[in-house]
Amino acid sequence: MNTRVLVILSLLVGIGAALHFVMPSIYGVTPDMMLAMMFLGIMLFPKFQYVVVLAITTGVLSALTTQAPGGQIANMVEKPITAIVFFALFLLIKDRANIRFSAPILTAIGTLISGSIFLGLALYVIGLMEGAFLLAFATAVLPAAGLNTVLMIIIYPVVQQILRRSKPITV
Repeated sequence: MNTRVLVILSLLVGIGAALHFVMPSIYGVTPDMMLAMMFLGIMLFPKFQYVVVLAITTGVLSALTTQAPGGQIANMVEKPITAIVFFALFLLIKDRANIRFSAPILTAIGTLISGSIFLGLALYVIGLMEGAFLLAFATAVLPAAGLNTVLMIIIYPVVQQILRRSKPITV
């Protein structure tokens, strides 16, 4: 593993954690902004070993900072699954579509997958499966998907330009 890549990935995870702390709650639920940074790291450095490290790190930090009941277990399980699914989707369309247009779409899809897995696990852990899923999905996951998509539209071209100009690494 390249140390420079790991440093950049750790910066992305740190930025995601900072965004998670400053993000206001919507109906008592805080959207997971670390997902956008995890997705950005996967798109910038699409190697399985980096995806695994990024997913585990993001899962641990999300579990430590979550306020959702049952969220610790759900984050630890959901982040690696989401990262691998997102990575597979990214590899499928990487050469077939313009990444500037597909990055926000992939981010929205990844956030919806992540939110569905998280809610299913968290609600199962606390025992509130009937009826709560759709309400939580509409009030937490859909706004988070929108925020992550807008964030990716803004930040992905900027980060790509910075990495292209500074040429710190190539993967």
